[in-house]
Amino acid sequence: MSAAQLYTKYTRVWIPDPDEVWRSAEIIEDYKEGDKSLHLKLEDETLYEYPIDLQGNELPFLRNPDILVGENDLTALSYLHEPAVLHNLKVRFLESNHIYTYCGIVLVAINPYEQLPIYEQDVIYAYSGQNMGDMDPHIFAVAEEAYKQMARDEKNQSIIVSGESGAGKTVSAKYAMRFFATVGGSASETNIEAKVLASSPIMEAIGNAKTTRNDNSSRFGKYIQIGFDKRYHIIGANMRTYLLEKSRVVFQAEDERNYHIFYQLCASASLPEFKELGLTCAEDFFYTSQGGDTSIEGVDDADDFEKTRHAFTLLGVKESHQTTIFRIIAAILHLGNLEIQGERDGDACSVSSEDEHLNNFCGLLGVEHSQMQHWLCHRKLITTAETYVKNMSVQQVVNARNALAKHIYAQLFNWIVQHINKALHTTVKQHSFIGVLDIYGFETFEVNSFEQFCINYANEKLQQQFNSHVFKLEQEEYMKEGIPWTLIDFYDNQPCIDLIEAKLGILDLLDEECKVPKGTDQNWAQKLYDRHASSQHFQKPRMSNTSFIVLHFADKVEYQSEGFLEKNRDTVYEEQINILKASKYQMVADLFQDEKDAAPTTSVGKGTSKISVRSARPVIKAANKEHKKTVGHQFRNSLHLLMETLNATTPHYVRCIKPNDEKLPFKFDPKRAVQQLRACGVLETIRISAAGFPSRWSYHDFFNRYRVLMKKRDLSKNDKKQICQTLLEDLIKDPDKFQFGRTKIFFRAGQVAYLEKLRADKFRAATIMIQKTVRGWLQRVKYKRLRQAAIVVQRYTRGHLARRLAEHLRRTRAAIVFQKQYRMLRILRAFQRVRNATVTIQAFARGMFVRRIYHKILAEHKAIILQKYARGWLARTRFRRVRGAAIVLQCYYRRMKARQELKALKIEARSAQHLKKLNIGMENKVVQLQRKIDEQNKEYKLLNEQLSTLASAHSSEVEKLKKELVQYQQSHRGDGNQLVSLQEEMEHLRLELEKAHGERKVVEDSYVKEKDLLRKRISDLEEENALLKQEKEELNSRILCQSEDEFARNTVEENIQMKKELEEERSRYQNLVKEYSRLEQRYDNLRDEMTVIKQAPGHRRNPSNQSSLESDSNYPSISTSEIGDTEDVIPQVEEVGMEKAAMDMTLFLKLQKRVRELEQERKKLQTHLEKKEQESKKSQVIETKTEVTSDHEDFAYNSLKRQELESENKKLKNELNELRKAIADRATQNNSSNDIQDGYNLLLNQLKSANEELEVRKEEVLILRTQIMKAAQQKETGKNMVIERENITTNASWPNSDKHIDQEDAIEAYQGMCETNRLLEAQLQDQRREHEEEVEALKNEVDAMKEELEKQQQAFLQTLQLSPEAQVEFGLQQEITRLTNENLDLKELLEKLEKNEKKLKKQLKIYMKKVQDFEASQATVPAERRQHERNIQVAVQRKEKDFQGMLEYYKEDEPLLIRNLITDLKPQTVSATVPCLPAYILYMCIRHADYINDDQKVHSLLTSTINGIKKVLKKHNDDFQMTSFWLANTCRLLHCLKQYSGDAGFMTQNTPKQNEHCLKNFDLTEYRQVLSHLSIQIYQQLIKIAEGILQPMIVSAVLENESIQGLSGVKPMGYRNRSSSMADGDSSYSLDAIIRQLNTFHSIMCDQGLDPEIVQQVFKQLFYMINAVALNNLLLRKDVCSWSTGMQLRFNISQLEEWLRGKNLQQSGAAQMLEPLIQAAQLLQLKKKTSEDAEAICSLCTSLTTQQIVKILNLYTPVNEFEERVTVAFIRDIQTHLQERNDPPQLLLDFKHMFPVLFPFNPSSITMDSIHLPASLHLEFLNKV
Repeated sequence: MSAAQLYTKYTRVWIPDPDEVWRSAEIIEDYKEGDKSLHLKLEDETLYEYPIDLQGNELPFLRNPDILVGENDLTALSYLHEPAVLHNLKVRFLESNHIYTYCGIVLVAINPYEQLPIYEQDVIYAYSGQNMGDMDPHIFAVAEEAYKQMARDEKNQSIIVSGESGAGKTVSAKYAMRFFATVGGSASETNIEAKVLASSPIMEAIGNAKTTRNDNSSRFGKYIQIGFDKRYHIIGANMRTYLLEKSRVVFQAEDERNYHIFYQLCASASLPEFKELGLTCAEDFFYTSQGGDTSIEGVDDADDFEKTRHAFTLLGVKESHQTTIFRIIAAILHLGNLEIQGERDGDACSVSSEDEHLNNFCGLLGVEHSQMQHWLCHRKLITTAETYVKNMSVQQVVNARNALAKHIYAQLFNWIVQHINKALHTTVKQHSFIGVLDIYGFETFEVNSFEQFCINYANEKLQQQFNSHVFKLEQEEYMKEGIPWTLIDFYDNQPCIDLIEAKLGILDLLDEECKVPKGTDQNWAQKLYDRHASSQHFQKPRMSNTSFIVLHFADKVEYQSEGFLEKNRDTVYEEQINILKASKYQMVADLFQDEKDAAPTTSVGKGTSKISVRSARPVIKAANKEHKKTVGHQFRNSLHLLMETLNATTPHYVRCIKPNDEKLPFKFDPKRAVQQLRACGVLETIRISAAGFPSRWSYHDFFNRYRVLMKKRDLSKNDKKQICQTLLEDLIKDPDKFQFGRTKIFFRAGQVAYLEKLRADKFRAATIMIQKTVRGWLQRVKYKRLRQAAIVVQRYTRGHLARRLAEHLRRTRAAIVFQKQYRMLRILRAFQRVRNATVTIQAFARGMFVRRIYHKILAEHKAIILQKYARGWLARTRFRRVRGAAIVLQCYYRRMKARQELKALKIEARSAQHLKKLNIGMENKVVQLQRKIDEQNKEYKLLNEQLSTLASAHSSEVEKLKKELVQYQQSHRGDGNQLVSLQEEMEHLRLELEKAHGERKVVEDSYVKEKDLLRKRISDLEEENALLKQEKEELNSRILCQSEDEFARNTVEENIQMKKELEEERSRYQNLVKEYSRLEQRYDNLRDEMTVIKQAPGHRRNPSNQSSLESDSNYPSISTSEIGDTEDVIPQVEEVGMEKAAMDMTLFLKLQKRVRELEQERKKLQTHLEKKEQESKKSQVIETKTEVTSDHEDFAYNSLKRQELESENKKLKNELNELRKAIADRATQNNSSNDIQDGYNLLLNQLKSANEELEVRKEEVLILRTQIMKAAQQKETGKNMVIERENITTNASWPNSDKHIDQEDAIEAYQGMCETNRLLEAQLQDQRREHEEEVEALKNEVDAMKEELEKQQQAFLQTLQLSPEAQVEFGLQQEITRLTNENLDLKELLEKLEKNEKKLKKQLKIYMKKVQDFEASQATVPAERRQHERNIQVAVQRKEKDFQGMLEYYKEDEPLLIRNLITDLKPQTVSATVPCLPAYILYMCIRHADYINDDQKVHSLLTSTINGIKKVLKKHNDDFQMTSFWLANTCRLLHCLKQYSGDAGFMTQNTPKQNEHCLKNFDLTEYRQVLSHLSIQIYQQLIKIAEGILQPMIVSAVLENESIQGLSGVKPMGYRNRSSSMADGDSSYSLDAIIRQLNTFHSIMCDQGLDPEIVQQVFKQLFYMINAVALNNLLLRKDVCSWSTGMQLRFNISQLEEWLRGKNLQQSGAAQMLEPLIQAAQLLQLKKKTSEDAEAICSLCTSLTTQQIVKILNLYTPVNEFEERVTVAFIRDIQTHLQERNDPPQLLLDFKHMFPVLFPFNPSSITMDSIHLPASLHLEFLNKV
């Protein structure tokens, strides 16, 4: 396009200005070719004529459209030139407060001179993993780009930070290193990243100082290489320093200071450890007071000194070395205060030997006082013949002293750098590194000396490298896109570099002049004039013969040659150095040892980087070799080494700009900014970009942006690339103005602005059309509204008139009605008076007539009653007379009959046969009782004899043992010496044991302390929570006194606050759980170390310490409890002590094993006994043939007996508990053997009484059985007697029948004898059997007593061989063992009694049923009754074999159970079964272990389960399905342990069947706590996995994805679309991808049976993370802060809310988590103009902080020109409205914040006996109980 087309009316341009550098103006007349001036209007409305040079045709620079102002990347500007760059930086810095801006590959950083909240940890995480152009410009973006390219390209990187003093170089480098330390934290626990950051305060203390431009200016250059391993974790670092400004040690200009360390040390001189340094305040020393003010506003030197010392300690510098460092620094200060006294006209001088500072200097450095005093004022001259000692003048002494001070400080500086490198060095092989170069920028002052020359020389080298790199990147971009590359000229400063470093260059001539004995600065300057006068980069000033000018790339600088030679030589007298070498302090002496062929500044870089670098050109060698290298030569070599390193890496550039010289926050000086932009190469980058195709658009973005310029027929095509080509060919006729690349379109400068103008014109035309249509529509609407209003007025008027007429008619009608009613009322009242009088008369008359009739009827009724009573009396009199006569007749008849019957009875009573019949039964009973008495007497005598023999045998044995004891004691006295030696050996072993115990206790105490600390912290939190609750109650009481509105508002606020505090407490508690797990791991490590120590040879353990409860894990032991005795035994066991309790448990477990064996034997005997009983029953059936039940009286007797047995059974249980208490009491005491014997006898007596009581109960049971059998036999004999009587009467013939004996009497006598014989025989058999059993029992008792006696003898002998203490302990163990055995025996007896009782109950039930059946149908066949009885018994046995919800396994199968059920289990295996099946199976196994009372099995199973789950989760730490599966199972196992714990609070929803499945013996409360902690850990891992999956999708799906097509407009982008900064592949996601992923998460958790409350908490956490990540990205990106993005964002959030409603997760609180993001979207869509808009924004955005609202408003960017920017005044208005808020200071949300999780109790409705074990689990070894 021609100039006439561009420079038209209303076009804005830039014109030069002496104050503001560039000023904006607007063209008011079109420009035509040949015009000599351009008519402009300035911003202040003044007119201005801009002259145009017709020869050069230099028109003013065009201004970019407003839509491009404030871009993140300067290369995105359509017009690339100096005023556009300056204006863009100014707008971003002043209006938006953005200090960072991209300029291609360069990050421009403007120092705000104010601390900004953009460097927190959350900002680092926000930039981590993002592409460089995706976020707002930031130093973290550059660091992330370097880190990403290092990992992606496996190439070393460098970040070059440069700028003027005070521009913020050191701070930028520090933040870059902080980013690397955070993102690439060390994999090990060496904390190398902390050490890297800790080097900063040290280097700032010894290398930074206050200057006129900067309060913390780095006076040296440094290059820090941060090394990474193959996983890109930091493993080490290395630092190289360049050109320390040594002259600052001895001289400071006005308002400047020396290095910070001097002032820090003086500020801390009052500390006790620094008294010997002899320091006072900094004003008292010459080296620290030359600049005037020794303090810096806002800086505390003493506090900074503490940080420096802490950094020294962190880097491993010993305290002795730190002390020596401070001594050297103090010595330098004292050296500066030496008083030099002149003598003999100034040719000689001296220092007083009593000089306090000299004494302090020599004492602090440990050197000879007299020698230092002498050689400070003298020097040695060596000639070929002899050596002279020469006096020095005062000035020479001062120079020598200053040189010595500088040399000491330089050597100390190098030593500290070396030790920092040693601390940061690592032995791990370095894979790659990132270097951070913090080096001085281009400097020019009023007086420029040797330091400025070296600094500018280094910047020339860096600028050359920068130019070549930028040129190379541009070329690569063009080649990649396939665009023809034409060579672009760029500034090459190689001639200037050659002027400085080439042969016979400035440095070479300087070195030569230094070698000349009489060389001077003037001679050197003259040589420069002679040699380089013809060079285009060298000039001689007109008015000076000692200065020279060098034309650098940034500016020309005039250098004064005075001091160049002295600074280049850096001469220190050898005699003084030799004195320091002889210091008595080794470190001082080591500082001044000779170094061979190594520069002090670069020697520290060896051995850290193994990267081979090769220069592009050979290193320029010095012209002449010299014995001592000069400073210039050393600097040149180190600079070449630096350039080789940088050339071997991929560089990244940060250019720091100083906005003003007054250090005022957010003040922009255009002159200073332009000067620095020119010096740092930013404008050169712009120039190179502008020379080619600076504007680049992808085809997709170009299509979306300029589709409004396309024709409809073109839009119908599918090929976007072809559509874009067609459009450009139509719009831009010059084909050289654009090029089509493979993925992008490249434009020349100004073409994008032209396209924007066309687009704006198109929009403007469309806007006019829309306005025309809308205005016509508005007028039509207005007419319709007026017409409608007229109709409404007419309607209301007519209505008013009609209503008035109706009112008149209604009132007339009402008057007539009133008249009618009044007349009617008057006549009605008269009628009522007449009627009432008539009614009254009638009532009185009728009453009189009725009373007369009533009196008549009453008289008749009374007469009838008199007649009734009279007639009744007459009838009763007649009846009594007749009945008396009948009774008399009956009496007489009955007396006659009775006399006859009495006579017959007297005759019968006198017969003898009757007497015999009566006496038969009595004789039998008398005989039976007599025999029984005799037998019992015999048995009593026999038992007394046996008891007496046993007593005599026991007494004889006791006497025998006493005699043996006396003999043994006598022999023991003779062996006294042997006993002493044995005791000594025992004492030695005891000491070793105590030592081992001590070591063990140290470890246990450390663990206990840490655990107590945690418990204390938890208790403190609980107390704090209680205090908060108390405060809440007090506040509630106060609020009640206030008004209702205040009460409601305050209570709501306090409830919210309390909820927040509760959440914080819960989060703190869960953090303590994390810390507790970490301490668990530490305890495991310490325990492993202790096991190694304990396994050392020669170490012995006391058996009392070997407890089976000491398991490999640190989970709590199970508190075992028997039925009914938990409350009594546990406190006593706790009082005994841990060791004895452990010992008791081991015995108890051994006894449990023995009990199992006895239980098996008992079962065998029980089955044998049942077989015998069945055989006896069969024999009884054969003999009796029929079974008859007894009558009701026998059953009543039996029930009474059963009740008595139950009561006695309870007594036995109580006695058993008393025995247990006695055992516990016995364990707590430590008395003599006599007390043990008393307790032993007491237990024996109780055992005997229990046995006797048991025998009595057995006899009663036998008697019951015999009575039942007798009742059955009597029934049977009753039937048989009838049959026998008939047979006898018919068949029997009696030999004595002729005598006086009746046949019936004989039969009765025979039957009586038979019955007597049977009874006697049965009693004899019973007594014989009982006697045999008793004899056998007594024999067993005797044998048991003998075995017990032998054991006691053996124990007694063993006890005598031990020491007294060991005797007591061993005796206690033996006694506890014996008592435990007896306790178990008693328990077995108790179980037998309970089983017998149950058996009797069953038999009684069976007999009751038989009696009922017998009474119901006596005709039933006995065989059928027997068959029915068998069926009943079979049914009972089947019921006992039902599944009880317990699973049994052997101990050796436990690892197989854990492997099949936990370690190797896949969630898909049990997907078709009951949810959380593994948890149910584990609980059933635990329940069986509880059922058999095996605490070791429960402990082992739970420990293995927890460890197995942890192992699985560690293996599958990125598998969401596996983690969710085990979270569900762990929670379900926790719920089962609560539901079946027996605690009433957890059993409210249980069914009776579920209550049967409760645990009986163990309290697993502590294990529930461990499982709760494990659940928290699994939940946190689940959240971490889900966040890792979702986080890469959020930004792309929520912010960038166009859910509403065509809504967003794309703006021009710069470096963001550069291919080198983009990752390979398309990483964009849609919102559907997030919703699909959320569906996956939801279905997995629901299918696996995770509690709904936990699912809700998971999605609440995930939606918080979505909100935080999206909002943080929005706050850090300018390109997404627009109205269209707000619309897209609101639509996307509505989709997420719809998903929550679809999944019934509204109550989870997830939707509330999106509230800040919703408000941010609304903020982007609201109007932002007036104060009303500001109030609306403040009232709406309650979930956003003030900083976030202001940040969004600052970032708000119009996509189209028709949108307006947010003004600064509006933002200030917003800030004013939000001043009352107390928002937190941070800008970004912590997306890693995790809400505390709650696991509410959720009981299961599934019963354990209904669970089926699938075969796929391979759990065949589990047996159902």
